[in-house]
This record gives sequence, structure tokens and C-alpha cells, in this order.
Amino acid sequence: MTTVLLVDDHAMVRSGLSALLAATADLTVVGQARDGAEAVELAGRVRPDVVLMDLSMPVMDGIEATRHIVAANPEAKVVVLTSFSEAAKVTEALAAGAIGYLLKDGEPDQLLAGVRAAAEGHAPLDPKVARVLLPAARPARPEESLSARELEVLRLVAKGLANKQIGRRLGITERTVKSHLGQVFRQLGVPDRTSAALWARDHLPPQ
Repeated sequence: MTTVLLVDDHAMVRSGLSALLAATADLTVVGQARDGAEAVELAGRVRPDVVLMDLSMPVMDGIEATRHIVAANPEAKVVVLTSFSEAAKVTEALAAGAIGYLLKDGEPDQLLAGVRAAAEGHAPLDPKVARVLLPAARPARPEESLSARELEVLRLVAKGLANKQIGRRLGITERTVKSHLGQVFRQLGVPDRTSAALWARDHLPPQ
């Protein structure tokens, strides 16, 4: 069961999201926050698998809240859910540590798929956001933005190893492997491990 924390200053939005998630068999809401400060406090207490984070809120906005939550728990999966699709907002949110960025005008199924993808360490991006962000955001050499450990994980993915096998090989938990993969997906601008493996085979020198 994937646990979800809802963060939005509008009660009707939280209610709608809660009802949508309650209708699934594999997702459950473990908390609701009205602003960023409340989200930080709740996230520390309930440690949800995924945080659905609004951006524009009183007291503390979603960017700052995301920064605090990820700093306290680097494995936290924060998915922004907002009405803003400007490249600057997206870039700022991802830089703060968000793993994904979805829009409120998206389809319910797309939102549920995004929550599930984030829980698995993938990086869900609304197609409108991807069109705005990815062409400008990808560096000429994306591998330069990856840490040594993230490159290790990427190379093992390219060799066909599962997350559990990668964790054993590197002496880290499977959850940490998923966290590293989420960062790899974001930096390479790819949606899943298959695309990441193909990218690695095409761009990384053999070892």
C-alpha cells in the first residue's frame, strides 16, 4: 500500500483528491496539510511514500516545503500538483527536490499513474510540462550532472540488474536505489528504467 500526504490550501481540492485516492486499492491518504509549514510537520510524523504538493500556499509555499521535506528525508517522493506550467516554476520545484510535476487540469487516471510512478522511483511529468521544460533543461552532457553513485546505479540498470540486485551489489537499500533512479530519470529527461538503460548504452563509455 502506497501512503500519500495531500498538501493544498483549498479544502475542496483536498477533498476531491482524497476521494479519488480512496477509490483505489493500492493508495491511501495518511494526512492532509493546508500549507507548507503544516506539510513539513506532517511529513516528518507520518513519513508518507508520496507527497502531492501544491505550490501557491500561505505561511510556506510548496517550493520551500519541498526543500524542507527532502532535506529531512532524501528518499521522500514529492510530486508537485499545481496549475502553473511555466518553465521557471517547474525548474525551481525540481531543483528543490520534487521528483515529479503534474497539472491540476490533467485526467484523474494520469494523476493516479503519476503517484504510482513516483512511489516506484520514476519521475512523472505532465506532457505539457515536459514540452516546456525538457528541451531547455537537458545539459549537453547529462551524465555530468549525476553523482558517482547515481552513475553506478545507472550502469547496473543498463546491465539489466533489478533494484534489489543493485542494492546488494552496492550495499544500499532497495529504497535508496529507487531514490537514485528518480534523480537519474530527472537529469536524463527519461520516463523509465528502460529508457535510462538505452541512454546509458548509447552515451556512457564501457567499463
